[in-house]
Amino acid sequence: MTRRRLVVSADDFGAGAAVNEAVARAHREGILTNASLMVTGDAVEQAVRLAHELPALGVGLHLVLAQGRPAAPRQDVTRLVRHDGRFPDAPVSTGFRYAWLWLSRVGRAQLRTEIEAQLSVFARTGLRLSHVDGHLNMHLHPMVLPILIDLAPRHGVRAMRLTREPLVRAVRHDGKHVLRRTLEGTVFGALARFARPRLAAAGIAAPVRVYGMHQTGEVDEPYVKSLLGDLPDGTSELYCHPSLGSAGALERYQPGYRNDGELAALTSPAVRRAAEAAGVELVSYHALAVAPSHSLGTA
Repeated sequence: MTRRRLVVSADDFGAGAAVNEAVARAHREGILTNASLMVTGDAVEQAVRLAHELPALGVGLHLVLAQGRPAAPRQDVTRLVRHDGRFPDAPVSTGFRYAWLWLSRVGRAQLRTEIEAQLSVFARTGLRLSHVDGHLNMHLHPMVLPILIDLAPRHGVRAMRLTREPLVRAVRHDGKHVLRRTLEGTVFGALARFARPRLAAAGIAAPVRVYGMHQTGEVDEPYVKSLLGDLPDGTSELYCHPSLGSAGALERYQPGYRNDGELAALTSPAVRRAAEAAGVELVSYHALAVAPSHSLGTA
């Protein structure tokens, strides 16, 4: 019988001290098993130090190509950044910008330079890479994903987040923001269909299903408990954004996020009991990468 397993992951590790402290607490006291590291985050040094103190915590690369700064020298990625040396903020227009850059040999080269720079910075932390995902899920961009797949063998990338989530279940839990969620579901459904065969061909594992996208900033206790009761077979992922306070430089991009509520859900004894009662095994991305037969389902 196929086991039901769940990776519980926190994004934006390294963005700020409050995020880092929430990740450490959610792992030590709760159900968090994985975190995604922003290698150019304002508090990345603290995040790396904490990660070395938490050997059971899986840590992956949270690839940043918007709402942040590059890892490569500014002069090497001039086509990707604004006049202030930072990536643009708006995710949709940035996505179209990268599609346009793909028509330029220089643009393609600079995008590859930045992606490889972030992978290289992660390698220098001394942490074992659990997987790759992206801030704003930019890793699934059709111009970004092929570069990641090409670089994967050199940098030990064995798993990636394949972001798509059943819309009906999300709306049944919370009927708000139906239009936004429908758009998200349509876009990421298409991106997942593009990515799935390419990841499979490269031998890169991915969860059978990913949760949290439609509930971004509101992954509360009722949501997590309801999710645990009806996970599919195989390895799924729930990602969230816990913080003990201000999320640092990212706070202005997260209006309405209830980061402290997400931390409360991750550390809730009732949630832990619900996972045990449902027979759900909590694992990190490392477990998925060594057992790819549980990945890349058709859901």
